[in-house]
Amino acid sequence: MDPSRSVALSSHEPDGSLKLEVNARVSAAWSKWRSLTGVLCDRTIPEYLKSNVYRTVVRPVATYAAECWPVKKKIESRLSVMETRMLRWTAGVTRLDRVRNDTIRQRFGIVPIADKLREARLRWYGHVLRANDDTVCKIGLNLEVPGKRPRGRPKQRWLDTLHLDLKIAGVHPDQAFDREKWHHHTRRADPATKWDQRY
Repeated sequence: MDPSRSVALSSHEPDGSLKLEVNARVSAAWSKWRSLTGVLCDRTIPEYLKSNVYRTVVRPVATYAAECWPVKKKIESRLSVMETRMLRWTAGVTRLDRVRNDTIRQRFGIVPIADKLREARLRWYGHVLRANDDTVCKIGLNLEVPGKRPRGRPKQRWLDTLHLDLKIAGVHPDQAFDREKWHHHTRRADPATKWDQRY
């Protein structure tokens, strides 16, 4: 199966880890990127257009369904490495050029993929909080599974990730009921979105 066409699929390990899912997302994103190298690696095409293609076609493949992931640093690092390599190759830059990753990111006007993952989680969380109490997503959010968590370091849950997201974004769940304000405080817009409006 072509991984770039399996966006609607989701895979998880029996223990609930995201290894299979993240591997599938990264593989699918690379497949999509390679299919667009005729545009992304063409030196005659402006970088703002390459940025638009990456943001609207490639990155969404990597972050599909990520709003439901209890993301750990290891996962963020894997996706960040993927994104950095894509952007550097798109820019035609190698390590020998001694160009910093932040400089490449600024050239394309793209925020770190970890920020977009956080935005997606908070956007979904706001949607769930505004939903009716009898909806499946709202029931699932408030569901308490009976039993004790096993000994040792507990596995990171989605809500654990979300609590950190709220702290970083400086928002409180009560603010979610004002959709516009919630969107304003949780959105991490790519600087390149201003270029889209200009061109």
